[in-house]
Amino acid sequence: MIQTDFLVIGSGIAGLSYAMKVAQHHPDKKVLVITNTQADETNTKYAQGGIAGVTDLEKDSYDKHIQDTLIAGDGLCNPRTVEIVVTEGPERIQEIIDWGTRFDKDAEGDYKLGKEGGHSEFRILHHKDVTGKEIERALLDTVYKQKNIEIIKHCFVVDIITQHHLGYLITKSTPDIECYGVYALNLRTNQIEKIISRITLFATGGNGQVYRTTTNPKIATGDGVAMVYRATGRIENMEFIQFHPTALFEPGISPSFLITEAVRGDGGILRNKNGEAFMEKYDERKDLAPRDIVARAIDNEMKKAGTEHVYLDCRHMDKEKFVEHFPNIYEKCKSIGIDVMQHLIPIAPAAHYSCGGIKADEWGKTSIKFLYACGECASTGLHGANRLASNSLLEALVFSHRCYLDSVQKINEVEFKENIPDWNEQGTTQPKEMILITQSVKELQLLMSDYVGIVRTDMRLQRALKRLDLLHEEIETLYETTSVSPQLCEARNLITVGYLIVKEAQFRKESRGLHFNTYHTGKSELLQNIVL
Repeated sequence: MIQTDFLVIGSGIAGLSYAMKVAQHHPDKKVLVITNTQADETNTKYAQGGIAGVTDLEKDSYDKHIQDTLIAGDGLCNPRTVEIVVTEGPERIQEIIDWGTRFDKDAEGDYKLGKEGGHSEFRILHHKDVTGKEIERALLDTVYKQKNIEIIKHCFVVDIITQHHLGYLITKSTPDIECYGVYALNLRTNQIEKIISRITLFATGGNGQVYRTTTNPKIATGDGVAMVYRATGRIENMEFIQFHPTALFEPGISPSFLITEAVRGDGGILRNKNGEAFMEKYDERKDLAPRDIVARAIDNEMKKAGTEHVYLDCRHMDKEKFVEHFPNIYEKCKSIGIDVMQHLIPIAPAAHYSCGGIKADEWGKTSIKFLYACGECASTGLHGANRLASNSLLEALVFSHRCYLDSVQKINEVEFKENIPDWNEQGTTQPKEMILITQSVKELQLLMSDYVGIVRTDMRLQRALKRLDLLHEEIETLYETTSVSPQLCEARNLITVGYLIVKEAQFRKESRGLHFNTYHTGKSELLQNIVL
């Protein structure tokens, strides 16, 4: 058994910034960060475009950023949350700069600000086209210097420990469900350990691997959302899955290489197979319309032409500036025979970001006591029905700070729970055929991509749910009878996340933001967030 005062699940921007702050505030307390692979293998690392923030009040304003966010969210943002993130964001950005994050500057020493879809001003800070990687580097460098933080790598969290594990019956109507820590599979020893904590933060990232084509790394399997749902915690807005419009089209390659929206912000133009610039047919903002509009436009152009991709045209852009701002994109394209100054870049939408997740209040508190959530796994009310580009890193910083402020005040009021039972593997055996797990994941990704993608129908959703029921039954049988493995846990979590996406999509009898259903193309006047 391991005991820690603060337990952090996830080592991306949300988890590391929280860990650093609670450790500095309480140098006498132990902070434990768990990650299921290398410490830097997170969704944060793969963020290209940048972080949005109002850093120049002469040319920009909080009100403009607030309005851009509300418009993108299509009526479902929490206005209070939007105000909090936009107004508190610049101070949080300055903190990571002070911790060593290097954003690009011009010759005069001013920050180079980019502009992306849905933004009315240039306000995106970036480090070339690897902003997330630079932030992750700076945070890890800072965290490793803090003596009371320990990072355990290659440790896969299996489930949250609650009263359920003490023999109590828990339902969604049970008041005061409490989190006492987690059960985690140590991949080095292959043993499941009890990790008991006073305060637990979930910063477990996204769930893009539920789809066949995604920009997310292999670890984005929705673990935090699935675990909270199994513990009868509240989940909301899972139907709003953002597909990034421009992932590099490479058949059979996963995850897909992202072509950041900043390329279009700098002048890139979307063209169909005939070479026609088509976005003006769909939105007056053309290539810089919000992502839901651009992704649906691309999807429609592909379906009309019977093609698997469209193109991004950068041939007219200045080569020196392109290579300076997007060196990784330039080199990646070059490695597969595409000279972006001479050739069109084949692109197609790919699952990119989950706007819903674990329901969290304005301090990051979930419906389970002593459990906080922030980052992509959380649903704070910022994104509504569609995330504004580059708001995700900003939200992670603001809410990790708010989780820190609330939890450090409560830590001394929380006692370690005694008498937590050991993990019980009695009656299980080693899995004899791993294909039973891997094939279930392939089936899930295929049905989610075909039936629950950018455009949906009631009939497709119903068909997806029937198949998900069967996959759930099969994977639960395996879970009950075989020893736990990361592959089994990930499959179980992905199927749970798929179910939540489909179920909440069925409840929403309208088309709004990222959820577009051809059976319900209008918008309901009765706006609501759907909570399970």
